[in-house]
Amino acid sequence: MAFDAEHVRAVAERVASSSGLEVVEVEFRGGGKSRMLRIFIDKPGGVTHEDCANLSREVGTILDVEDAVPGSYVLEVSSPGLDRRLVRPQDFERFVGSRVKLTTRQPINGNRHFQGMLESFHDGKVKLDITPGKKAAPEKIEVDLAGVEKANLVPEI
Repeated sequence: MAFDAEHVRAVAERVASSSGLEVVEVEFRGGGKSRMLRIFIDKPGGVTHEDCANLSREVGTILDVEDAVPGSYVLEVSSPGLDRRLVRPQDFERFVGSRVKLTTRQPINGNRHFQGMLESFHDGKVKLDITPGKKAAPEKIEVDLAGVEKANLVPEI
């Protein structure tokens, strides 16, 4: 039986939603005896250690009973961190107004790496204000979500 990421995500989302949590990402890494299932969760105001422990206990029990992950593995539940990845349309919609580091699949004006304010997300298009300074002329890029290779929040401390 192969690992079914969608089934694991569905189980995690069902448990998370009952606690007001959002499943950000599910990843399964490693091989042999060093396999790790990571579930990243979030909620407005951030997650606590208790949120992670409770979700880990409940999801782990369900996955073991259903034998959803064949063989041995380590389950890790954590927050996505301050520099969380943005993957789904909901991620981009939620973090409009935040600073973002973005890598595109194809160059735009000879560059694939950008950092700026996430200005908007509409109709599958990410609009980023990459103006270098307050007195500089406004500079913006727009890219289809499918053209985004990687996007992360930039922590503002």
